[in-house]
Amino acid sequence: MSTLLVTGSSGLIGSESVTYFDALDWNIHGIDNNMRREFFGEDGDTRWNRDRLKQSCSRFTHHNIDIRDRNAILTFFEQVPVDFVIHAAAQPSHDLAANIPFEDFDVNAVGTLNILEAIRRHRPEAVMCFLSTNKVYGDAPNDVPVEEQETRWDYVRERDKAGIDESCRIDQCLHSLFGASKVAADIMVQEYGRYFGIHTGCFRGGCLTGSNHSAAELHGFLAYVVRATLENREYRVFGYKGKQVRDNIHAYDVCTALHEFYKSPRHGEVYNIGGGRDNSISVLEAIQKAEDCTGRKLHWQYVDENRVGDHICYISNMAKFEAHYPQWSRTRSIDAIFEEMTEGRRKFG
Repeated sequence: MSTLLVTGSSGLIGSESVTYFDALDWNIHGIDNNMRREFFGEDGDTRWNRDRLKQSCSRFTHHNIDIRDRNAILTFFEQVPVDFVIHAAAQPSHDLAANIPFEDFDVNAVGTLNILEAIRRHRPEAVMCFLSTNKVYGDAPNDVPVEEQETRWDYVRERDKAGIDESCRIDQCLHSLFGASKVAADIMVQEYGRYFGIHTGCFRGGCLTGSNHSAAELHGFLAYVVRATLENREYRVFGYKGKQVRDNIHAYDVCTALHEFYKSPRHGEVYNIGGGRDNSISVLEAIQKAEDCTGRKLHWQYVDENRVGDHICYISNMAKFEAHYPQWSRTRSIDAIFEEMTEGRRKFG
């Protein structure tokens, strides 16, 4: 029987991975110390999700370990025969990182190095998938020409319509400290794959979403729009006339992609992972869709200054992953995602 380790197991991708592989009768260990609450306050608290997994997943064991604790991570890998690692633990906020630079880098970069070295020393045959981010590209995607449409910005040139691919540069641009710490981790994951021959893959996510997101204003775009609409919160739109575009992929579809990589792994490979053009949406369009799904009006205000280094239009080009793993496909449309999140937030509330 195969054994999976999920870091950040109470978060969005982590919890979806636990549920997905539990249904396949894997033994699953989760590492999560609820730092999301420290980062985002009560909105970010993931204990509800941890408790849900403990009750619903028969093969899940939770470990309250901080990935910055090098000795604890090394000891865990020495003692537990792990076959597959999904590394989803992170400080995930583009904006918050500027206020907590040490914590951001220690979690995102040093924590990732701790896990990689533990794999190299104790489980070198294991497969490791790292949840990276499109923020490793910094604001380089903003170099792609865009045009203003009624509700969104969109690419002008036909060759760009499929989105940003993995050839986009990652240096000589503005990242945010979060983007920089994730670049460090991303490159290290690649290096352990190529230098040491470990099976590693970097998955540079667009907006990863789903109903199990503990959404806060600084992280969790779609889920927070729905939450703010249902809970009568004021929502702030930062710059670009609210027409900035993101593509969104459901956490379940991320899990199936990671599973495909596990079944046929590579060394230090890099993939974009996102919803693509079909699942792309602007902030203004997301507000309208949230209002349609919930039957409520969202109270929002516009802040003229955009977030530092923010993308004007970002759509993930998935052609490389789809070519390497042609049996994989997305299963959740943007409409289905909104409907699920609305129903889930109503139950949670």
